[in-house]
Amino acid sequence: MKQASTASRTAVLVCQGRAAAHGRLVPDRFTDPVAERFLTPDEVRVVEQVRRADPPSDWRQRTAYEQVRACADVVVPRTVAIDDAVRGRPHDQVVDLGAGLDTRAWRMPELSRATLFEVDHPASQSDKRERAGDAPVLAGRLELVPVDFTHDDLDAALHGAGHNGAAPTTWVWEGVVPYLTRAEVTATADVLARRSAAGSRLVVNYQEPGVGAALGRLLLRAVSRLAGSPDPLAGEPRRSSWSAQTMARLLADHGLVVRRDDDLLTLAEQLAMPVTQRGSLRNGRVAVADVS
Repeated sequence: MKQASTASRTAVLVCQGRAAAHGRLVPDRFTDPVAERFLTPDEVRVVEQVRRADPPSDWRQRTAYEQVRACADVVVPRTVAIDDAVRGRPHDQVVDLGAGLDTRAWRMPELSRATLFEVDHPASQSDKRERAGDAPVLAGRLELVPVDFTHDDLDAALHGAGHNGAAPTTWVWEGVVPYLTRAEVTATADVLARRSAAGSRLVVNYQEPGVGAALGRLLLRAVSRLAGSPDPLAGEPRRSSWSAQTMARLLADHGLVVRRDDDLLTLAEQLAMPVTQRGSLRNGRVAVADVS
């Protein structure tokens, strides 16, 4: 998600988190050698500090450091779970909803025969094109689908980009649901259901209700105010949270059968990675659901 005329700060933070975690936290299960290429020199500087475990002494700079360090811990189990689910249902069509600075098209050889549709706000896509530059794409074909989920017609946009609703699709819905209202989430699920042939798969990352995320945002706002700088996430408020039960009902209402639904803390423990963000990991979830 993003503000009206600038690229998403959340997308940058998640990319920084992947770059900071690359080859460091669980190198046998998580790598993202492309993420750093999508970052500016200033953004990489913080990543390098996190990778060296070298927090800056200035408390204002320390805020950015802690954000990236915490994000790295969260994105690793999330990314591994989603990648595994995508590999487990290798369709010729993959749709990445709210792609942000996602790098799957550039780092997953398993997509070499697939068309990957990256759906995101036009401003975010323009920024991503500049950041990606001439980095080689591993996906068979990459299609950018400009959509603002709050008011654009996702169905028409996918149709116009060449998505075939009669063929199976793997849908990746990562890091977007919390920034949409329940009505917007349901409307997006309506489109997915109409465009999902038998055998299709949806991998959705969402947030359970909890005070941790809200308190974290309040703390970031307070620290930003003390530092005399704007809140970096002010334009990207959280708008919805879902329990595993309510998410399962939503998906069932749209013809999707949940195969598994795990919280990120459980996934992190399965990876035997060091856990420092227990609250954030416990509230984040990844569900895998299939169309029969």
